[in-house]
Amino acid sequence: MYKVLLVDDERIILDGISRIVDWAAAGTALSGTARNGLEAYAMIERDTPDIVISDIRMPGMDGLELVAKVTAQYPGVRFIMLSGFGEFDYARSAMQYGVRHYLLKPCNEAQIVEALRELVEELRESERRETFVQNLKQGLEKVLPHVKEQFLKEFVTNKTYGGKDWEYYGELFDLRLDGRKVRLIVFQLEGRFEFEHLFAVKNIAEELLNQPLLSSTVGEHVLVVIRDEEAPERLHDRIARIRETFLGYYKIDLTIALSDADDIVFARRLYRQTLECLKHRFYLGEGSLITRQDITDADAGEGKELSFDEEDLILQLKAGRWDDASSAIDRFFQQLGSLRSDIQTAKSYAVQLFMAIVRLGPPGQANQAMDQLVALTQMETLQSIQFLVKSVAKEIAHRQYELNKRKHSAIVRKVMDIVDEHLGDSELSLNWVARRMLYMNADYLGKLFKKETGDKFSNYVIRQRIARAAEWLASGEDIKIFELAERLGFGDNPQYFSQVFKKYVGCTPSEYSKAPTEVGFLNKDDGFLD
Repeated sequence: MYKVLLVDDERIILDGISRIVDWAAAGTALSGTARNGLEAYAMIERDTPDIVISDIRMPGMDGLELVAKVTAQYPGVRFIMLSGFGEFDYARSAMQYGVRHYLLKPCNEAQIVEALRELVEELRESERRETFVQNLKQGLEKVLPHVKEQFLKEFVTNKTYGGKDWEYYGELFDLRLDGRKVRLIVFQLEGRFEFEHLFAVKNIAEELLNQPLLSSTVGEHVLVVIRDEEAPERLHDRIARIRETFLGYYKIDLTIALSDADDIVFARRLYRQTLECLKHRFYLGEGSLITRQDITDADAGEGKELSFDEEDLILQLKAGRWDDASSAIDRFFQQLGSLRSDIQTAKSYAVQLFMAIVRLGPPGQANQAMDQLVALTQMETLQSIQFLVKSVAKEIAHRQYELNKRKHSAIVRKVMDIVDEHLGDSELSLNWVARRMLYMNADYLGKLFKKETGDKFSNYVIRQRIARAAEWLASGEDIKIFELAERLGFGDNPQYFSQVFKKYVGCTPSEYSKAPTEVGFLNKDDGFLD
């Protein structure tokens, strides 16, 4: 039911119309009556009716003043004007406010009901139109984001789209740039992901990028267009927050390409720029933010050749020196990355190094090495290739270290046996043992001996000779000092022997022979002949 307010300053007319009109038959209900315009307007403010039936002539505020004031504040209210025969032309001036229904007094019930029915139909038609428009708007609001996404895809990939297309769609979508340039951001998801993850990236980006101009998914990428309105450092921080947020929720990393700033009509060129940036993900690694500056810096490496001593790395791996080998591999990949060769050329360098390394492994792991080689050729970043090469090299280096350790221990044990057997030989030296007994490089043997025993070869020999001298002196055997010196390889220089003994033990050989248990035996940490 539509509410009706009846206004007339004559009580008889007011009461008569109220009683005789079948309000329900017209689809209405009488919500109230008023004696003048002022009283009516107050009632309208409290409870706005749908229809007002008002007399023209009234004290305080007449019907025309009431129409003017109500129409200004409540434009949806409809009016039926009541007037006498002489007032009809005056009443028609209300047409400027949209009033189209006039009844001459006295009027009967049928006339009023008919006028009410016409207004009710007008109200219903207005409501139908309003509902249609609202439904249309809601439908457009639902479909508009998809239309925008499709337009963006076409605009950056279809060569037929140009500046005029932007003018049309920019106005259609109410996309205002006011002369500002734009930047394009492309997000690439790393590893395995579901299609829904693309929309998650898009939603996070839209939230953190301060109302982007347009956004869409293009293939397996997410594309966002933003106005160029903040410093690059702040923009980089926002992009980093998008990556961190998505990684935190979904455990999937993002590689991001950011274009230069330019006019929107050059969006297709900017889009190609971002795709070129993503190609350098092979060198810069997953999870990077790549800009055109990174591509420019890469051009500086063109024309250079890879200079790497592969043999030195192999020797380090054979020796089991993983720290040195690891640093060498890092240098290799650093040089390879700086060249910025095409991806297949870079992979060929990495394959060559990988094959040289796996040849050091046990023959039984050939099948595993081939599987790893296949995986290497399919990897999408130099970082992942480096990780694989280092993991294989580390395993080989540790294996070589254990083999060398067992081998070296046997050599050092043999050196100690030779020293024990030839302790009295005055020619006993590192060179003598290395060249005449073991047929090895003396320098290498000395380093090996020091590494495993913690003592220099010469110090070890002196310690053994002094220890043997102390044993003989403590045994109580009647032996002269010069004889002891000769037995222990000091030749005919007993005085030097005594000096060495005293420096090492703390007393002369004669003093030691008298009270051996009272003299403490020094060790190598006391600094003697270090």
